[in-house]
Amino acid sequence: MFPTYKSKTLATWSALLGGPVGLHRFYLYGLTDIWGWLHAIPTLLGLWGVGRALDLGQDDTLSWLLIPILGCIVAFTMLHAIVYGLMPDEKWNARFNSGLTDDQTVAPSGWAAVIGVVLALMIGATVLMATIAFSGQRYFEYQVQEGLKLSQ
Repeated sequence: MFPTYKSKTLATWSALLGGPVGLHRFYLYGLTDIWGWLHAIPTLLGLWGVGRALDLGQDDTLSWLLIPILGCIVAFTMLHAIVYGLMPDEKWNARFNSGLTDDQTVAPSGWAAVIGVVLALMIGATVLMATIAFSGQRYFEYQVQEGLKLSQ
């Protein structure tokens, strides 16, 4: 089997747009990558939590336990996009394009990878901050409710 060229820009954007379902892992390692398939589990759990919150309201305890899982997997895959986009071209080619012959030219990554990194940083930071705020708020509200139950 012939080695194929792996684009750093495409890996960055696939992590940015399809990271929570493991698209970047499938691009880099193929459909047999177990870690790529495992990305779907926390994503589906988190989406289930969002669905429960929409159907049952914000007081559903299971939903506020599941929603941060989605936030964590999104932030985790945005970190992958940042790492891929900021990896030097030489290191990228040594890691993912090492099987290419000398006559196959490898194009350097350009501004598309940088724009992907900037977007991943914005999305990842926003999602991570929102996840921490949501989790903290729900946790402390739960603690107040339990304290009120004990005092009665």
